[in-house]
Amino acid sequence: MLFTREKLEDLEAQALAPYACKSKFTKGRAYPEDESEYRTAFQRDRDRILHTTAFRRLEYKTQVFINYEGDYYRTRLTHTLEVAQIGRTIARALGANEDLVEAICLAHDLGHPPFGHAGEGVLNNLLKDHGGFNHNHQSFRIVTELERRYPDFPGLNLTWEVREGIVKHETEYDVSDAAGYNPELRGHLEAQIANVADELAYTAHDLDDGLRSGLITPRMLSGLELWEVIRENIGWKTGEFDELTRHRVIRKLIGLEVTDVVHTTADTLRQSGVQSVEELQRLPYNVVGFSEPMTRRNRELKDFLFHNLYNHYRVVRMAMKAEEIITALFKAYTREPKVLPPHIRGWIEERGLERAVGDYIAGMTDRFAIEEYQKLFEPRTRP
Repeated sequence: MLFTREKLEDLEAQALAPYACKSKFTKGRAYPEDESEYRTAFQRDRDRILHTTAFRRLEYKTQVFINYEGDYYRTRLTHTLEVAQIGRTIARALGANEDLVEAICLAHDLGHPPFGHAGEGVLNNLLKDHGGFNHNHQSFRIVTELERRYPDFPGLNLTWEVREGIVKHETEYDVSDAAGYNPELRGHLEAQIANVADELAYTAHDLDDGLRSGLITPRMLSGLELWEVIRENIGWKTGEFDELTRHRVIRKLIGLEVTDVVHTTADTLRQSGVQSVEELQRLPYNVVGFSEPMTRRNRELKDFLFHNLYNHYRVVRMAMKAEEIITALFKAYTREPKVLPPHIRGWIEERGLERAVGDYIAGMTDRFAIEEYQKLFEPRTRP
């Protein structure tokens, strides 16, 4: 049997929930194109995102620990892949469109600058008189303007639903600006799943990396409700906390949270009575989320990570280095644009000097930004 796009669209119509987005009924692309013969519109979007330069660069962009701290810590790329995996699992369980969720998850951090949230804060301050900087908005600009891979249009020409999911990406640390994408409506089911998958993933893997690094120890976690639930579930009390035990802890954490999201969301959907995408988006609340007990437990864990990991002196020191590097690069490039590569100078007339420089820096990996800093400010480094 040959599974053409039409056959795949029919399978979606049969298998997905009535309030899930169906690729056959997409609101379309900004620029007309013939669709793929063997991929749905959302599958094609996912593949386009995977092949971008911005996606490849995520491999060398900081999550919490900068790349040279070690090969085992998450990068922005591995974080993105974990978000996509968790998002697919939740989508499959809820009858949502798994391909749409995956596409949104893979694109959600494309706009992150080097050095994680520290780099974003510095760029936002440097560009405060020129529109500021927000990685959500930058992700949207990348897929609609900045990636140049096709002769007939800028960006990737993604479907409306993927673009809406990127625009309406929200977590505790990410704020969306949905102008132009029905801001009065909530994100569709798949966008809401991507948001929760992101939050779930970074909480779990930041804890994992914190434990691996030794900045967090099991004793420090003692008394946290979620930690005690996990310990009880895996049967670990005290004693040696080896690598296999750590893996068991993180697996159990993710499993408990995914199960809670799936069952809580299923109950919320059932009680809401929605039967279409639009009905779901017009609800006065998000349908995807945790139960009240899990929300409380997550809050306690997030507060712990904020105080003990994100504000650990080693992490703060790296943030200070990031501020110095990005600030120095930005000032040097704007003071003397001739030090910029020719193709970057070509952006200035179209985008303005400061925005062009901001886009250049935002696209850098941690490693490239450090190398650029050395080339510009260390006399013995070749330019």
